[in-house]
Amino acid sequence: MDSTAIPHLGQSGTSSPVPQHLGQAATAACNLATNFLAPVKTERQIYENSMLEDDPNANSQCPAVNSEEQQQQQQQPRWGPNHRGAQELAGLYSRGKRIQEVICLGVCCALMSCDFLFILLRVKLDNLSTILLAAFCGVVTADFVSGLAHWTADTWGSVELPVIGKNFLRPFREHHIDPTSITRHDFVETNGDTFAVTIPVLCKLTWDFISLPEADIQRRFFWICFWYELAIFVAMTNQIHKWSHTYFGLPWYVVWLQEHRVILPRRHHRVHHVAPHETYFCITTGWLNWPLEKLQFWYLLECCIERLTGCRPRADDMKWAQKRS
Repeated sequence: MDSTAIPHLGQSGTSSPVPQHLGQAATAACNLATNFLAPVKTERQIYENSMLEDDPNANSQCPAVNSEEQQQQQQQPRWGPNHRGAQELAGLYSRGKRIQEVICLGVCCALMSCDFLFILLRVKLDNLSTILLAAFCGVVTADFVSGLAHWTADTWGSVELPVIGKNFLRPFREHHIDPTSITRHDFVETNGDTFAVTIPVLCKLTWDFISLPEADIQRRFFWICFWYELAIFVAMTNQIHKWSHTYFGLPWYVVWLQEHRVILPRRHHRVHHVAPHETYFCITTGWLNWPLEKLQFWYLLECCIERLTGCRPRADDMKWAQKRS
């Protein structure tokens, strides 16, 4: 047999030569699948370094090596509602913060309703494709924005910072040491901040609808729809995040959306909760997590910022995680 060919059975059952370069290409493809497409975290890493959320609020742990280690684990919970740091952080949720969240939710919902009516009045058969394209662009952008905001709040800053510390960074610190705490938050506490950040965009859209002539609105219709749909997806991000931590009692349509990767799936988001929480930050759909991780996008950003400022990433997060007993 020719050394440059590999025998291969065709449909007729006879042997037919396959060029050697095809075999090399197949080997290269296998190597790519093994290395580049390898999972970011293994099942073992997830098990050993994250709270098992299908056993809600339990301080789930890996089997201890000996009785002394087991006793130490029992005295110092790694995470969950009995963690001292989680309890301290939960106690920092103030009445003033609650009032701010209620006001922002009310204002945001009023603006959303107003802008929705303005858009609905201009929906035509020939601009449906524009609306759908704007929706797709909006959800991809929202996923990246959620990742950028999540990475920033997880990685930098301190709860001791004035204004933003207790009001905006505190929930991120609490969430890492008691991940299922979000499932015990009501709609206001869960969504107050994400609804609040959309208010400037919604205000601008409302002003444009009121002040611009109809010709200008039609000319900008794609961008109007894009910004409106982006605001909707951003506003709903933390509710979607809450659903990704809710393992029981979800409506069937939420489970369907998760299973079909329309919104953040539960199993996918568990990768982020593997200590030290350094990857998979996008929490609207999670579509961008894998490509950003393979590009080492967050790691390279952290290296640049650490070199420029001297600040260590997730230092404050680690401080609260160590307050166990």
